[in-house]
Amino acid sequence: MQVPQGRTSSDPQELAARRRRRPAPIGAPGPLPTERIDLAAAAAEQLGWDGVVLPEANLFGRRVHLIARLRTDVHAERIATGVGPVTDRATVATWIWPELERTAPAPAVDVVGAVAVARHWRTALAWTVPLTRYFPTAVVLPSATLMTHDYVNNCLPRARAYGIAVLSVDESAEVHRDLAGDSGRIVPASDANSRWIDEVAYDQLLTTAEVSACVK
Repeated sequence: MQVPQGRTSSDPQELAARRRRRPAPIGAPGPLPTERIDLAAAAAEQLGWDGVVLPEANLFGRRVHLIARLRTDVHAERIATGVGPVTDRATVATWIWPELERTAPAPAVDVVGAVAVARHWRTALAWTVPLTRYFPTAVVLPSATLMTHDYVNNCLPRARAYGIAVLSVDESAEVHRDLAGDSGRIVPASDANSRWIDEVAYDQLLTTAEVSACVK
C-alpha cells in the first residue's frame, strides 16, 4: 500500500483509520450452563440416537462424546477368548493387514454417533468434521451463538455441507435442534482409524456402564 507523501505507515492517524476499518473480533459466549456430558446426552435424545453417552474422548486431537451400543454376542465371545479392549493404535492398525484380518477380534460396539460440545462453532466443527466419514456427528453450541451473522453465514453452510446436526443450549440448559444432520450418508468400509475408535468406545463403555463380565 502506498503511503501518502508526508505520512509514514506508522502515523497515528493512519493506524487509527486501519483499526476502524478492521472488523471487530467475535468473542466466545460465556460458560456453558451445565456439564458437557449432560448436554451431549440431551443432544443424543433430540436426535434419536439410542446408546450410552460416553465421557469426552480425545480422538486424533478432537474432543467428542461418543454414543455407543454394546454388541453383547461379540462381547461374550471376547470375554471367552480373553480379548478385552485394545486401545493401542499401533496394535489395532495391524488388524486390517490381510494376514491378520481373519484372526482380529470383531468390533464389540456399534458407535451410533459423536457429539461435540463447545462455546464456539469453529471449535465444534473442527472436532467433528474429520469424524463424519465414520458415523453421524452433532455439535451443541450456546444459544447466543445463533444470534450472529457469523453463525448464519459461515457455520450453517459448513455444517450442512458435512451433514452435521447443530443444536443449541439456552441459559436454562434446554437443548434444541437447529439443523438436522444428514441421515442418508454412506458409511465407508472400516479402516485402522475406525477400528481404533471402536476399541476406545468399547473400553469406555465397559468402564462407564460397568457391563458385567458374565453376559446372559
